[in-house]
Formats: sequence, C-alpha cells, structure tokens
Amino acid sequence: MKIGIVREGKVPPDKRVPFTPHQCLEIKEKFSAVELTVQSSEVRAFKDQEYRSLGIDVQDSLEHCDVIFGVKEVPLDMLIPEKKYFFFSHTYKEQPYNRKLLRAILDKRIQLIDYEVLKYKSGGRILGFGRYAGIVGAYNGLRCWGEKFGSFTLKPAHMCNDRVEMESYLSEVQFPEGFKLLLTGNGRVGGGAVEIMDELGIHKVSPEEYLTKEFKEPVYTQIDADLYNKRKDGQPFEKKHFYANPSAYDSDFFRFAKVTNLYMACHYWHHEAPQILTQAQLASDESSIQVISDISCDIKEPIASTLRPSTIAKPFYGYDPRTGAEVALDAPGSIGVQAVDNLPCELPKDASKGFGAKLIEEILPCLLGNDPDEVIWRGSETDLEGNLTPHFAYLKDYVNS
Repeated sequence: MKIGIVREGKVPPDKRVPFTPHQCLEIKEKFSAVELTVQSSEVRAFKDQEYRSLGIDVQDSLEHCDVIFGVKEVPLDMLIPEKKYFFFSHTYKEQPYNRKLLRAILDKRIQLIDYEVLKYKSGGRILGFGRYAGIVGAYNGLRCWGEKFGSFTLKPAHMCNDRVEMESYLSEVQFPEGFKLLLTGNGRVGGGAVEIMDELGIHKVSPEEYLTKEFKEPVYTQIDADLYNKRKDGQPFEKKHFYANPSAYDSDFFRFAKVTNLYMACHYWHHEAPQILTQAQLASDESSIQVISDISCDIKEPIASTLRPSTIAKPFYGYDPRTGAEVALDAPGSIGVQAVDNLPCELPKDASKGFGAKLIEEILPCLLGNDPDEVIWRGSETDLEGNLTPHFAYLKDYVNS
C-alpha cells in the first residue's frame, strides 16, 4: 500500500501533520507492506528535510499513492480522483460551507474516511485533537487573566517551540488571594485543561467545597453536566436521559458563577440543552466571573459572552455584560473572553505527535486489513464508486441542495 501525506492547503495554513518524521520511520519499520511519500510543504511544523534525513520520500506529487492522509479539509483543486483520503472534512453535520467539498469528493470517486466519525464499536470516537485544545485553551485562559489585570505576561503558545517551553512560563502566573477557577467537562478537552492545572500546581477541591468554603490559596474544581443542569420535573439527573432529552432540563450553573473568578469551558453542549450563562446572569451583581476561556467555543449559544471566535494572533476580547457588546479587554466592568477555535494549531508538533500515535495504534492496522469491527467502512462517508455509504445516506439532500 502506497500512503501519502498531503500538504495542507487550507487558508489560513495549518502546521499540523498526521504523522511526524519519526512516526513515518516507525510505520516503515512496523508495516513492511507500506510505502510512504510526503508531499513537499513550506508550512508544516516539521520541515521536508526532517523527513528526508530519516529516509522518507519527499516529492511534490502524490498521484502514485493509494491512500492520502491530511489534517484539515483538502482544497477542491488538490483532490486526486479515485483515491482514499483521511482528513477532517466537517461535512457529517451538513455544514453548509463544505457542501461543495463533499460534492467534489463524490464527483471524483474518492473514498472519504473522516477522522471525526471513526469510532469504536461501542460508539466512542477514536481520534481527535481535544486534549491539546484543552491544554492550550487552559494556558490561554491564564494568559487572558494576566493581560486583563496586568498581573503577569505569558509567552503565546504558538511562539513556543513546544509544550515544554510553554509550560516553563507557568511559574509567572500569580492570582489574588481567594481566587477560584472552574472547569466544566471531563472528556478529552477537560482532561487536557487539568494537565495544565497540575503543572500550575493549583489546589483542586470538591465542587461542594468550592461552593461553600473560602480559601486563601487559589483553588479550582471540575464539574460535569450533572452539576450544572437539573430536570424540570424535579426528578434526579440521569446522564442518558439528559443526552436524549436535553430540552427537559434547566441550567443550574449560576450558583457556580457566584463564586468563580475564571471559568474554563471544556464541555460538550447540544443546541437543545439549556443555556449555561445568559447575558442577564453575567451582568448580575452576584456573578463573580471576570474571565471566560471558552475552549468549547459554541458561538452565541451556551455562553452569552462568546460573541465570535477569536484568532491565534488576537486571542482575547472584552464583553460588556450590560450591553452585550464587544469592548476592549481592559474596559471597566468587562469580562475577558478567550475563544480561539483552532487551539491545537498553537502547539502543532506536540498535537501531531499525539494524533499520529493514535493513528498508528488504532487505524493503520484496520486500513491494512485487520478490521473485524469495520472501523474504516463505518467511518467512510463515500465510496470509490461516487456514492454515499449507507451510514451517511442522510447527506443526500445536503449534497444535492
């Protein structure tokens, strides 16, 4: 099997890769039937010479490859007909901005295997960059606090060589006495944020202690949906029921807002679930929230202050809860907002290493024939005949509209 790594062509450019140079070498050693070619690129975090120095073929064309791996959406003019492609296509939710992409994939008889829908038989996702979204989002939340109040300055993650350098600056962080930090969500994103809390050395307390006690030292707690949602009918919270019937719940979050200074949102949110924080709640004299790092970044829905996604170059803005308008980060009475929606791109080398390791462990064996659970087929939105697969037949109207 001839496998290619496509150069990322989406604008703005993404520096991440599906496989690092050393992982390509690992693939060659583990899977003797695989030939690898890396398409030359000037934007990758890993340079062409780093691949060449390990004996990996680097050239400008991938026409000879059977399977092509990328990260973000491949531009229409770069798609090679009758190939198998792996990348995040952002089409399975019927995203309007990528309708033309899926239509071109069908027209060119490409088998699209979307990372986002590669799942275990149990239904859990196999791949994702969520951990590094949590890591960088938590770091950015700390940066935002420091910049808003002028208490410390952290070097931007994207200007660091790697995670090790980034974390070396955490020693600069200073919080006021009695500071409280809240995390929502305990999945991959929340787990990544907790890694930064551990490196920071901030003390973790239980949700009950967080709500009822005062501390001299900075503390944080982590909560899941059961603690900030309650059933309208008064019955006990049930996770399965909540995910199946989100509209049957009200938000119970504001009790945490009353005692929180910095809120880091790492949760999954469904559009039928109750709004977590409204403008009126953020404007209330009872709210203590001064900075929100919205790592989940659902625009204008669960958290009223997330007016728009921010950028890696300009990651912070201010929110005036009285008017609902965007203002300067240091505007009096404003809430600082961090809402970068492509956080893993800030640490492309580290994020790529984690992603590639999972690809090698979980996906390559399936691709090479050891796939009893049909992981590849279940994650294929299209086939090589120009058709939607049965699992994604619901996309027919989306493609043709």
